[in-house]
Amino acid sequence: MIYKKWREPIMKKKIITIAIIIIALLLVIIIKPADKGKPYTTYFANLNTELKDNGPGRPVIIVDLDNLDKNLSIVKKQFHPSMKFRLTVKSIPCPWLIDYILTKMNSKYVMVFHGPDITYIANNSKDYDILLGKPMPINAVKELYNSLKPGIQFNPEKQIQWLVDTPARLKQYCDFAKQKNSLMKINIEIDIGLHRGGITNVEELDQMLGFIKKNSRNVTFAGFMGYDVHSASAISIIGSKKKAIQNAFEDSMARYRTFYNYGKQKYPELFKGELTFNSGGSHTYMLFDGKPPVNDIAMGSALLKPSDFDKPHLSEHLEALFVATPVLKRLEGTTIPFIEGISNLMAKWNPNRQVTYFIYGGGWRAHYYSPEGLIENTIYGFSTNQAIVNGSRATALQVDDYIFLLPTQSEAIMREFGDVLMIRKGRIVGRYPSLPQ
Repeated sequence: MIYKKWREPIMKKKIITIAIIIIALLLVIIIKPADKGKPYTTYFANLNTELKDNGPGRPVIIVDLDNLDKNLSIVKKQFHPSMKFRLTVKSIPCPWLIDYILTKMNSKYVMVFHGPDITYIANNSKDYDILLGKPMPINAVKELYNSLKPGIQFNPEKQIQWLVDTPARLKQYCDFAKQKNSLMKINIEIDIGLHRGGITNVEELDQMLGFIKKNSRNVTFAGFMGYDVHSASAISIIGSKKKAIQNAFEDSMARYRTFYNYGKQKYPELFKGELTFNSGGSHTYMLFDGKPPVNDIAMGSALLKPSDFDKPHLSEHLEALFVATPVLKRLEGTTIPFIEGISNLMAKWNPNRQVTYFIYGGGWRAHYYSPEGLIENTIYGFSTNQAIVNGSRATALQVDDYIFLLPTQSEAIMREFGDVLMIRKGRIVGRYPSLPQ
């Protein structure tokens, strides 16, 4: 009896100890990172070979023309024929690519957000119809006019619609036009729910249209721009996300019609001729069905589909933009300065740190894309010169192989490399300069 009483506590302790060990092992199994590494897909294996054979041996940004063509075909099918396709230059900042897309879409309409881009277009005598995508400070307007070369085949009075968001800016532009003895086409920014500026009520519209009417020798009404990108981020509390987006979109269009109906009723003489009533974007272009007043849709990013545009409503679109950079060094394990003795434990714990790659460049607004399973090392530190990348042995990279990244957006990153490589069927078919930063 005494032995039994003495034995029971020991057995309980053993059971508890075994249970703790089992739980700890299970936690290790659950918490321990899995090997996420994979070798190239066939697409990127072929592209890696092409870049090693014919690439410049430095970081490059690539546009896949085959995927771009497929995206253009999708847009053509979904784009209502009554709408003008207007390409956002900031999203496709490469002159050759701009011309390529406009030709494919049978368009001459662009939206521009940067003064030097307008200067480039003008001084190269491009026959574009330009709508500003944001209001420009008056000094930027002056800079543009001063930068125009003599003898160019470009007429700013006919080819540029200046975006104006307030009565004060409208007066600035009018005063400038008077000084230049010229005429400026004015497109009024209206707030239809994004709340990023623009007029918010018909009283402001009345003031601005009245001013334009009185100063018709120097400013002329060209239309409205009402951006509706917020519609695609509508929150669904009850019902589907798709329905929430549609409701938000219809609410935005109702606001747009309020401005349009008021202006046309009170100033019918201004609402004549070919006017631009712009809206839409890559996230919402497919929602427009040709109903007035909107007759002009600006978009660009969906044609290349960077990662920020990986959304359900763009699921048919294909990624067409990649960064590719060579592996300069390949090291076994992961070794961090000052903690060399324990840093190799990282590779034992996390198989995705079995190999260290140092790449040419780094710090881009982009995600590692191929091979799969590559990760950053925030402990080692950040570098735009030789960034550190970790991966498992399954990534199977060697020195001079290329790592491929998917940009988050196309806007700034396409200007960072100086030129853009065009590929078709996995082969380099051209290299064209980007617009300057």
